[in-house]
Amino acid sequence: MNRTDRLYALVEDLRAIAPRHRSARELAERFEVSVRTIERDITALQESGVPIYAEPGRKGGYAIDKKMSLPPLNFTPAEAVAIAVALSRAGDQPFGRQARSALRKVVAAMPGSEGELARELARRVQLMQPESEPGGDVRPLGAEGVSRAIEEALLRRRVLRLDYADAKGALTSRDVEPGVFLGGRGGFWYLVAWCRLRDDVRVFRLDRIAAATVTPERCPDRPLEGFATEVPEMVVHGTVLD
Repeated sequence: MNRTDRLYALVEDLRAIAPRHRSARELAERFEVSVRTIERDITALQESGVPIYAEPGRKGGYAIDKKMSLPPLNFTPAEAVAIAVALSRAGDQPFGRQARSALRKVVAAMPGSEGELARELARRVQLMQPESEPGGDVRPLGAEGVSRAIEEALLRRRVLRLDYADAKGALTSRDVEPGVFLGGRGGFWYLVAWCRLRDDVRVFRLDRIAAATVTPERCPDRPLEGFATEVPEMVVHGTVLD
């Protein structure tokens, strides 16, 4: 677990048991790091505004403001595992990191006994890896960073600077205005964007984007329909959150 994931997991762990507390030693054992590392992490979280406070004394520890805690969620262990199975396909795809984060929140907010039952059931549910389609698992080394840049640019409506390789491997640098992030056939993802180099809408395959940088420039407003109609054969349905 890298430090960013550990910081987030620390908050979720303390949130799940609020208003009770955990000692630095307990946290160190849970996250398999030193007590000193936990103390540095807690300090960093406090400095960033997370309402964690220390309970003094030999039996003290760290706790999070109970207003930050969630009530137990009414997921059964089987439902939690079903969510895990569904999210397992996200892997290192775009939003895969957020999918894993969401699952941790679900399990952390479950009552203790139910969460343990869910973890035990999950250990007994295994998935076979499907055979890759030809070329379907081709991903550049920086794919996760590229995906994060696209997600941020779409969220903040910012212009992206791409280094993009065409089908022949020729690399060009261009500024684009992101419109739609598409999950296509064969496990490929595509960015549909207004390309300032071509002065038109273009489709960029994720595994061909060598680098992506979010610029400070805000994108001008362009109708979403103008992007989606460029790839009608790829669009199955939009993502629904309600």
